[in-house]
Amino acid sequence: MTGSGARALALFALIFALLIAGLATLNGGVIALAIPPALYLGLALLNRPGGFNARAVRTLSLAHVSPGQVVDVKLVVAVEGLQGGELAVQDHVPAGLEVVSGDASALVTLPAGAPVTLEYSVRGRRGEFGFGAVTLIAHDMTGVYERRATVSVPAGLLIRPNVRKLHPIALRPPRTHGFAGPIPARQSGSGVDFFGLRQYQSGDRLRWVNWRVSARHERSLFTNEYEQERIADVGLILDARAQNDVRTPGDSLYDRTTQAAASLADMLLDQGNRVGLLIYGRGREGVFPGYGSRQRERIYRALGRTAAGHNYALESLMQLPVRFFPAGSQIIFIGPLTGADDSIVLTRMRANGYGVIALSPDPVDFELASLQADAAPAGVPDYRKAARRIAQVERQLAVAGLRRVGVQVVDWHVDCPLDQALHETLLRQPLQYRPAGGGRAV
Repeated sequence: MTGSGARALALFALIFALLIAGLATLNGGVIALAIPPALYLGLALLNRPGGFNARAVRTLSLAHVSPGQVVDVKLVVAVEGLQGGELAVQDHVPAGLEVVSGDASALVTLPAGAPVTLEYSVRGRRGEFGFGAVTLIAHDMTGVYERRATVSVPAGLLIRPNVRKLHPIALRPPRTHGFAGPIPARQSGSGVDFFGLRQYQSGDRLRWVNWRVSARHERSLFTNEYEQERIADVGLILDARAQNDVRTPGDSLYDRTTQAAASLADMLLDQGNRVGLLIYGRGREGVFPGYGSRQRERIYRALGRTAAGHNYALESLMQLPVRFFPAGSQIIFIGPLTGADDSIVLTRMRANGYGVIALSPDPVDFELASLQADAAPAGVPDYRKAARRIAQVERQLAVAGLRRVGVQVVDWHVDCPLDQALHETLLRQPLQYRPAGGGRAV
C-alpha cells in the first residue's frame, strides 16, 4: 500500500470509528467529532494530484576530474499537467560522492508549468560514478494524497587517479618502431649520440666527416654514424589482486599504484610511444596499445573505474597473458611483488624477449608507517622489529633475484616521490642486461 493510500485509509477508519461510537452511545458530540476529518478527507479527494509528465536535464561542470576536485551539478525539471500543489524533487547522488554545497533535494510550491532547478556540488575519491533517476513526489495541499514519478537523467562522472608529471626515464626495449622518438634504437642513422665510424659514401654530408680520423689515412675519408632514436611499444601491467592491497585509514596501496600507472602512461604517451594497459586481479581488463590523447583517456578511464578484487583463478601471476603485448615490448609491472610466483613470471617474460621494469611499492614500510608505535607491555617481548626485519630481508632477496636475471626493479618507498625513485634507480642500474638463460645481451 502506498503512503497516500495508507493516510486516506487511516482517516476513513477514524471517521467510521467516530460515527459508530456516536451512534452506539447516542452521543451527538462524538458524531460531531467526525465532521472535521470528513471535511479534510473530502478536500483531499477534490484536490488530489492527477497524472503529470516530467522532463529533466542534468549538466555537470566537468566530466573527468581528479580526486577531491569539486564538480557542480545542475538539474532542471520541467513538469506538465500538475495544477499547483507541492512538489518534492529528490536527486539520487551516487554512493561514494559527497555533497559539499547546495542540496540534492527540494520541496517547492509551484504554479502550473514552472520548472524546478537544483544546484549542488560534489566531490569524491577515484572511481566511475553514474547519476541516474530523479524522484518526483506531488502532494495536494492537505498532504493526504501523493503521486510519484521517476525521470531517468543519466550522466557519468569519472574521477581518475592523480597524475604526477614525471621526467622521461631511460628505456632500452629490445625492439623499437621506425618513427622518430626518444629511445635509442641500436642502429645507425640520424641522431645525436655517436654510434661508430664508416668509410665515406657518396651523398654523405660534409659535416659528418670525421676529419681527425681521416687525416690518419691518405686515401680514405671516414664519417661519423649516429644512433637512431625511435619510439617503442610499452605495456603497463597493474597488479589488482586484493591480497596485495594494503589498506590504512584514509589510504590504500592500490590507490598509490593506480596513481603511478596513470603518471607513467601520461609521460610515455607524451614521448610518442605506443602504450597499452593490462589490469590483472578481479579479472583481466585491458586497453590495447595505442597513441595520443584518446589512448590517454582510455587508460585514465580504465584506471578510474578499476578496484582491487579477488578471483580464485587469478590468485597467481602464472595466469598472466604474457603475449598480450607485442613481441619485444618494454613491460612495466606495477605491484608489490608479494606472491611466490611473481618473480617466476617476470623472469619468464624477460626470457621471452621483453624488456622488464618492475615498479614495486614497498608494502612493509607502507603498513608500518600507519601503525602506532606503542611500546609493548612490561614483560612481553616486542616482536615487531624482528618481524619487520624478516619481511624486509625476504623482499631484498626477491628484488636481488630479479635483478640478476635482467629485470630492472624500482624498490619504491611510497613516501618518496615517484619521479625521484624512478630516476635514482634506473640511472644507477645498467641499461643492458643479459636475458635469463643466457644469450646475446640486449
